[in-house]
Amino acid sequence: MSHTEQHHRIDYLEFAVASIEAAKTFYGLAFNWTFQDYGPDYCEFRDGRLTGGFYHGAPHPGGALVVLYSRDLNSTQANIEAAGGRIVRPIFDFPGGRRFHFTDSDGYELAVWSEG
Repeated sequence: MSHTEQHHRIDYLEFAVASIEAAKTFYGLAFNWTFQDYGPDYCEFRDGRLTGGFYHGAPHPGGALVVLYSRDLNSTQANIEAAGGRIVRPIFDFPGGRRFHFTDSDGYELAVWSEG
């Protein structure tokens, strides 16, 4: 599926973990997931269909961080704010592009990313 078809769809999950190595061991043994390290503080996982990541940090209330894709990050941010969402981490660059984090009306934190 192209990124155009992915607009505003869930695209990625991230888990904050105390130990990336322990998470890799658990998910590798339990589910045969595979992994790609991106430095000491981030590891991508693949379950055969979906990709996501482990990073060092305190676990998020409610579980994994859901990451949606957007063709137009600024427009999506404006839509979220107009709908009553709150930006909790402004747009920032990362090796795959740019993203921001927001909370919805129930306080769930999600992220939205876009290329470059």
